[in-house]
Order: sequence, then C-alpha cells, then structure tokens
Amino acid sequence: MVQLTFLGTNGWYDSSTGNTICAFIESKEHIIILDAGFGIQKIYRYIPSKTKKSVSMFLSHFHIDHIVGIHTINKIECKQLKIFGPKGMKKALNNIIRPPYTFNFKDLSYPIEIIELKDERWYNIPFDVNTRYLRHSTTCMGYRFELDGKTIAYCTDTGVCPGLKTLAKGVDLLILECSYLSGERHPQWPHMNPEECGRVAKEGGVGKLVLTHFDAGRYDTMAKREEAGRIAKRIFRNTTVGKDGLKIEI
Repeated sequence: MVQLTFLGTNGWYDSSTGNTICAFIESKEHIIILDAGFGIQKIYRYIPSKTKKSVSMFLSHFHIDHIVGIHTINKIECKQLKIFGPKGMKKALNNIIRPPYTFNFKDLSYPIEIIELKDERWYNIPFDVNTRYLRHSTTCMGYRFELDGKTIAYCTDTGVCPGLKTLAKGVDLLILECSYLSGERHPQWPHMNPEECGRVAKEGGVGKLVLTHFDAGRYDTMAKREEAGRIAKRIFRNTTVGKDGLKIEI
C-alpha cells in the first residue's frame, strides 16, 4: 500500500483554505516529501519519531511558496534527509537557510544532502524516479515515482507542456496544480485551469487525478475549489479536490 497525505494545498500564501503546498508519500520503505510550503510544519504529526524509513524531499522550483517551510524541518526526526531538485537548488537554498534568517543545515541533528537532478530518469535514488522540466515562469521540474508497484506523478506550477504529458501518461495517480479559475489562461505566467487538468488526465489515461496548489487569491473559499473539481470531473470523472489533511491510498 502507498499512502499520500496533503499537508498544504494553497499556492502563493496561507489562508483559511489551507497552508502553502506540501504533501508526502509513504510506502513500505520510503517517505517522499513533495515541496516545502508551510504545510510541511505539520509533518511531525504523521512521520513516526526517529523513523527508519528513508526520507527524501523533492522540490519543484524555488518560488517562496514552495520552500518557505524548509526552516521547520528540524521537526523531522530521521537518519538523513536528501533534498532533490532542479539545477540551481544548492545556491537558492543556501541563500535562505542560514543566519540571520534561520539555522544552518549543518546545525540539524541529522545530515542533509542536496542533489541537483537532470531532465531524465534517475536510478541512483533508492526508488524509481523520472523527471521532466515543466512550463513555468522559471525553471520548474515535475516528477514521476514508482513505489511498491504504483506510479505517482507530481506536477505543479506548469502550463500544459510535453514534460507534463510524459510524466502523467498512464500513472495510477496524478497530482496536478489548479491555480487558475475555469477558462483562465495567462501564457506569460503558465498555470493550469480545471478544464486543462481534466483533459491532461483523460488524454494521459491516468487512474486518478487530484487537484492541488489552488491560488489563494482566486480560490479564497472551499466552495470555489469544489466548483473547479466539478468542472474537471465533467472531463475526467475520477477527480478529487485536494484539501489539507486529505489522505489517499493507492
């Protein structure tokens, strides 16, 4: 069994609808953290103290709503944390995770390894990971994981693009951003609307679609999220609206 838990489902900033984006996947041997918005500060409630499982974090990019919670990772108790992300990650994180803003990585009670990935499949990670660059206003990476025979794709802060379609094709579960409202598009700042999310899932033959990264300014009520879910469901029936605290088993 593979379990997905959403800790933050907002884009841009925290609000009454949720924290900024973070989720994690737990399999038999591994824990994978997806981005590090302020939702990550709740992770200690879910990860057992001093877990023996490997713990890895995958960052899509370095906009502040995706990394703002990293300064709370001292709440995680593990043997080691590996942080994976696109090129430029070491410089970006070392500019922020240091005094006078917060602690140094070296001050944690466990070692940190920061690993920059390329746009290809990586086999030197203890589980199968496939990466592709997405279409955003800055360098942004999507991921596809295979764990215990299940496939999960995580794609946020992107417009429709070849990388997204490649990662989504045939997965059991697609975690996909839905920042824009129905019919909304801004090519200069690529994000997804509900119709696009539904079409990508349907055309990719995915098993289940979960919408997340709802723009906090546009989706200022849960009712607006639910409406986005209804619109996506007209195109792809097996759609779920992401909410903080939601758990899904595949």
